Amino acid sequence: MARVKGAMMTRKRRNKVLKLAKGYWGAKSKHFKMANEQVMKSLSYAYTGRRLKKRDFRQLWISRINAGCKMNGMNYSTFMNGLKKAGVSINRKMLAELAVNDKAAFTALTDMAKAQLA
Repeated sequence: MARVKGAMMTRKRRNKVLKLAKGYWGAKSKHFKMANEQVMKSLSYAYTGRRLKKRDFRQLWISRINAGCKMNGMNYSTFMNGLKKAGVSINRKMLAELAVNDKAAFTALTDMAKAQLA
């Protein structure tokens, strides 16, 4: 049986890593070993970042909802409790959007939540 050499697949794998490392500074974009280390680190940062993004946005939405609630004489937790008791199921992203762009609708929601709690 003929001997199989791995040069072609090795070159493909290295070129794939170097392509991912395009734009990195200095040897990190030219030398395979350094590029490979940086690409692995970058991919792990990207993975972590995708998870942190969800956390950050939820925190932002809650801050915006809380600011809208404060303008209507409530706090966030009582507002959310009132909405839950009223049977309103709007997600935090949409509530934050209403708090910023449609103050009249958000005020109506806070009134509804107050009525349920009273």
